[in-house]
Amino acid sequence: MAAKLNLSGPPDSDTSSPNDQSVSSRSSNRSLRVADKERRKNEADDPFVLALKYFSDVEAGTPVYGNDDVERNMVLVEKVAYSKGLSPETISIMLEFAMSLRMGTILCPRVLKCLIPATVVPQEAVVRAFVWLGVGKIPVSTQILFIKWVLTVFDMIDAKDQLRAIYGFIFSFVTEENLCPFICHLLYLLTRKESVRVFRVRKLLELQSKLGRQPFLLNLLSLYKVFCPELVTLSIPSRIKSVFRNHNMPWRSALIAVQKRDGSQAASSISLASTIQDKTNPRKRKHCHLVLPALCSVVNKEAQIEPSSSRKVVPLVQLHSFDQLLENMHRIELPAQMGSLLGSSLALQYLDCVQDESALLRLNFWLGYALHEEFLFCGDGGASQNSEEALQFLNKLLSTQHFLQEGFSSSEAFLYKFLNVWDGSLLRPQILGLLSNIPVIPSSQIRLLLFEPLMQLFFTSSLFFKCGLMECLNNMLLKWLTWHSVYALEDDLDISLNSHTSINMTLSGFKDSVMELVDFVGRLASVGLQLEGCHSLLLSFILDFYETVCDTFLKYGLPLVVIPPTGVFYPALFASDPVSVDRLAYIMYRYKVNLTSAKSQEKEQAFHISRQTFREFNHYATVMVNCLWNSKMFQPGMGIQLGEELLLKSNVPQYWASFDLVHHPAFMSYAVDFHQKCWPGRKDMDLNSIKHSKPWSWYLEYLFSQGYDGLKQFVQSNISRQKAAGDGQGNSLST
Repeated sequence: MAAKLNLSGPPDSDTSSPNDQSVSSRSSNRSLRVADKERRKNEADDPFVLALKYFSDVEAGTPVYGNDDVERNMVLVEKVAYSKGLSPETISIMLEFAMSLRMGTILCPRVLKCLIPATVVPQEAVVRAFVWLGVGKIPVSTQILFIKWVLTVFDMIDAKDQLRAIYGFIFSFVTEENLCPFICHLLYLLTRKESVRVFRVRKLLELQSKLGRQPFLLNLLSLYKVFCPELVTLSIPSRIKSVFRNHNMPWRSALIAVQKRDGSQAASSISLASTIQDKTNPRKRKHCHLVLPALCSVVNKEAQIEPSSSRKVVPLVQLHSFDQLLENMHRIELPAQMGSLLGSSLALQYLDCVQDESALLRLNFWLGYALHEEFLFCGDGGASQNSEEALQFLNKLLSTQHFLQEGFSSSEAFLYKFLNVWDGSLLRPQILGLLSNIPVIPSSQIRLLLFEPLMQLFFTSSLFFKCGLMECLNNMLLKWLTWHSVYALEDDLDISLNSHTSINMTLSGFKDSVMELVDFVGRLASVGLQLEGCHSLLLSFILDFYETVCDTFLKYGLPLVVIPPTGVFYPALFASDPVSVDRLAYIMYRYKVNLTSAKSQEKEQAFHISRQTFREFNHYATVMVNCLWNSKMFQPGMGIQLGEELLLKSNVPQYWASFDLVHHPAFMSYAVDFHQKCWPGRKDMDLNSIKHSKPWSWYLEYLFSQGYDGLKQFVQSNISRQKAAGDGQGNSLST
């Protein structure tokens, strides 16, 4: 009765008796039992669960032919795999069934092709599959298919510690000639410093002597050399062709479809740069994906102790400030997919501070694959169909390169190929931005790799492309000169062209490359100005380039002075806008300062500036002074000569003074304005009166006050102004 009273107590009571708790517990347990019973009943009725049970319990030696059960269950698994993806438990069951060959070798490839992960792949299942791989009964083609599957889902494997623990076992398969390219790729992804051993280096060198200098062996050896340079004495080419190809063809479409349906951001190598194929044309692309992956850990766990080195590693994804980065700088675990580094400022700080060669190798491999897949291997312009994704991807790549102050070797290799198929309009600002980050190219290769495709684009494109290319080449030259001034060694014998690579070039080789670039731009500029009618916008970008060239010696420490060609000098001198003439005057002033300094240091620093360079400058300076100052245009020795009869037929009065500072088309408006201010009461305008001694000095001060500092510096450095009685300017050339 007491129990009954307690059970029927007031609802707002704050206390409960033990009997109340016992009844509540029994009720809860009963609900759990009912739910569990219902779940088991549903699972027992679920055909997919029954199919998994069949593959889990099937006995070895069960025949395949004439077996309706295996075909029915296989179709069920394939249906779920291609529509929703398989859970980790399902992948474990099916992978064990396939690799154990319980029903022979017929079903194994079919099972492997439908192993589409919905979330992650259990590491234990992959390790067990490798154990079955060592049995030796699996056909070679199926072994290759299995390793391709592992490479495809590598970044979806939930951990890598056990795989790295059997690194030696996996390495043993490199002796199989058919498996070697794929095993090298997998080892490349698994390698850490502790994985590099002398006997493995010897084995790879032995294989190289047998198979030749195969790129997949060189790539793995290059990674070994990064970790242990003392063990790999072989000379590795600085630019190795990326041969770790895309192996995800059997799973690509299904994986993308599953990821899109689930909205997942699984760290998969195909979520970045793979596409769904059109059924009617296997080369046609319907979708392209240039979305940067999310930054995630390899192990997806908290900071843990590495079994091999007893060192606590901290996943980069767990760091949220620069202070945390500094505290854990030498314990950082890189993310599962290197492409995610581009989306993290802290990751870029790590790359910039630590300069981890292995991280850069992995990042270059990922980046090269993405760029080639999306921009080169799509015949119908896959990237152009998703221009927004491509635009964001390239902008992120550009911002990364600007942050690191250097480009990536993979983007450089991509650009050399892409320029040959580029139309000059697709993503033009981004492509030109990437092009400006290309490091110095040896003079023997620069013509074929860079000049020939750019020349074709330049002469067949619009004015705005010509201007953009001039700006790009100017930025490229600026970066080259900056790298030289920063990384040049004290003895001036060698310069390192890139802080993250071992590419070296002699100073003379660097000068040859710079000379080739400047001469190339000079040829483009001369012809481009003729094609575009000396357009002032194009001329402005060309003068930007020569403002960089004229200061190579004093500003960047490079003992090289290159004078602009006549096709640039005369259009600038005779330009109709005063800004172009002023900028030309500034450029000539800086040339004189650089040449004067170089001449005074030739004996001390053991370099030589060609006498021809001095003669060209003196000729240009004389032409400018006689044209702008002395009113001696079209005189013998001026560089531009016209027949006397032709000049008389032009009916231009005083044609020899047509381009002085008073009558020059660029300064005519200033001369008229000055005349009106100086002689406001005159009805007849006589511009020649400005050339008298005092008005001439006032006119010069008036021009200089308009902001034409380049003209002012040129006049002050090249013309000796003398006070003389009577009319005339009373000045002499001082060059």
